[in-house]
Amino acid sequence: MTVYRSRNALRGPLTPDWIVALILPCSRLGRRGYQIDDVDALLHRLAYELGERSRQLAEVRAENRRIKTALRSWQSAETARRFGP
Repeated sequence: MTVYRSRNALRGPLTPDWIVALILPCSRLGRRGYQIDDVDALLHRLAYELGERSRQLAEVRAENRRIKTALRSWQSAETARRFGP
């Protein structure tokens, strides 16, 4: 698994607990809202992590299909060997 690299405070493994506990700093000078750079960094990080997990899930599903196909082929060949054509 690759690791997202960032120069800001969004380091460490991204977990649901981490996201729930995350507190983004508010804007400076009493303005309402969050700092745009922090929000953008979080969104980029979330997009990256979601993409990585989606890619890994696709790999696991492909491997699962490959294993199931191989097992079915082996079972068919073994049945034919044992009981004849």
